Amino acid sequence: MTTTSSPNPADPAGEVTPPEVAAAEVAALTPRQTVQAISGLMMGMFVAILAGTVVSTALPRIIHDLGASQSSYTWVVTLELLAMTATVPLWGKLADLYNNKLLVQLSLGFFVIGSLVAGFAPNIEVLLGSRVLQGLGAGGLTALVQIVMAAIIPPRELGRYSGIFGAIFASATVGGPLLGGFLVDSPLGWRACFLVGVPFVIAAIILLQRTLKLPTVRREVKIDWWGAFLITAGVSTLLVWSSFAGNRFDWASGWSFLLVGAALAALVAAVLVERKHPEPIIPMDLFRNRTVTLAIVASALVGVAMFGGSVFLAQYFQIAQGYSPTKAGLMSLPMILGMMVASTIAGGLITKYGKWKIYLVVGSVLLPIGLALFGTIDAHTSKYLLWAFMIVLGVGIGLVMQNLVLAAQNDVPARELGAATSSVSFFRSMGGTIGVSVLGAILANKVTETLNPGGASSGGGSAVPNIAELPEEARAVVENAYGMATADLFMMSVPFAVLALVAVLFIKEKPLMTTSGAERRAEEEAREKVVQDNV
Repeated sequence: MTTTSSPNPADPAGEVTPPEVAAAEVAALTPRQTVQAISGLMMGMFVAILAGTVVSTALPRIIHDLGASQSSYTWVVTLELLAMTATVPLWGKLADLYNNKLLVQLSLGFFVIGSLVAGFAPNIEVLLGSRVLQGLGAGGLTALVQIVMAAIIPPRELGRYSGIFGAIFASATVGGPLLGGFLVDSPLGWRACFLVGVPFVIAAIILLQRTLKLPTVRREVKIDWWGAFLITAGVSTLLVWSSFAGNRFDWASGWSFLLVGAALAALVAAVLVERKHPEPIIPMDLFRNRTVTLAIVASALVGVAMFGGSVFLAQYFQIAQGYSPTKAGLMSLPMILGMMVASTIAGGLITKYGKWKIYLVVGSVLLPIGLALFGTIDAHTSKYLLWAFMIVLGVGIGLVMQNLVLAAQNDVPARELGAATSSVSFFRSMGGTIGVSVLGAILANKVTETLNPGGASSGGGSAVPNIAELPEEARAVVENAYGMATADLFMMSVPFAVLALVAVLFIKEKPLMTTSGAERRAEEEAREKVVQDNV
């Protein structure tokens, strides 16, 4: 099937901009115009981050009120990550083919629908379905925001704008748990946690329509529908298996062999399709690039270490330490501030001096240290120690996450910028989803074994308790069970962070380019045109 990118909706004449003119328009942007252009993108990312963080402190209350189980707690997180992970490569490829402004607005549209459904969900099943829609929107924003920024900003200058990104990230991440805790403790209840994001989504759509100006370049393309289907099917099956194994059935069981076999068959078929298709979703040539391959490996391992442990911190604060949802949100402030300060300072220094690997290495060293420190906690760990541990972990995450994407973007042709960016994000999300699923099942089983020693394992089917409703003796037992289980999860994450450090050490530092992705794309197409004319 052959198609072409649609005309820019912002262009009433429906005219398509030639590559040379498109590059000139982007290159002519002043710093102020660039900030205005990315303001809508930052608002969109704010919504994506807020949608995840605002619900984190509310999850224990949501699961209790809906009468759901510990495994459902994990699924509320996992389903959004699964939908996001499975669709990131497709969004990334669409960004290379179609108008990015329209795609970002479509992503925000999924957020509106998902948030409204979640806010009025009558049961856990409807809530889980709404999380899929939110995941589709998150997948688009995860891929598109960084792709568009790379298209209009040269790699050398990206560090300067990472301060803006860091501020948005920090405000959404800091404000999310605080707002979520306040809403849960207020008469509005936990449903407001989902509905509160809707005005931000609408504001983002309006802001994008007014400020984001992206020229549309017409290109002959072929959509890789089979590749998209096989990648989505393989990844989704693998993530479903990682969620159910050790929960609904044993790790070594007929269901495990069936699901893993089906996932591997789909992924092998996807590789065969991708190798032959002229416009693959994930170009296999990317994996011949040492920097991209190592960045992908490191991102996947960081995802396991980061998401797998930290997603259960809100539950630890509320159940093991007995904090209210509002106070649990306040407890996360040190980690978020560490991330904000580290990413902002590192971004400015990268722009000033052009060196980026040192920050990757330092962050990769701090990650396993922070996770190991959290592996020593229990139900009675001092809040001051917890704050210190969170600062170490937050600084490590802040130095690693965005710089892995920067390293990959700086080392690929402009025509593969979208695929490379989305691939790094895709494998990080996949690692995080598997981490949440596997470690969540382990936590549920460890808590069950502790509370019911020698009894039959419920596989995570026991209800998440409301600490405030338990008698004193039972409360102490439950707090200790969740404290020890959470510490075990962080300790299990340490080896993955160590392997990520090894991958980062082998990444070769290359000078950052000083031209934007749009300018590089125009230059590449001009060279290809000269070659074709000569032939």
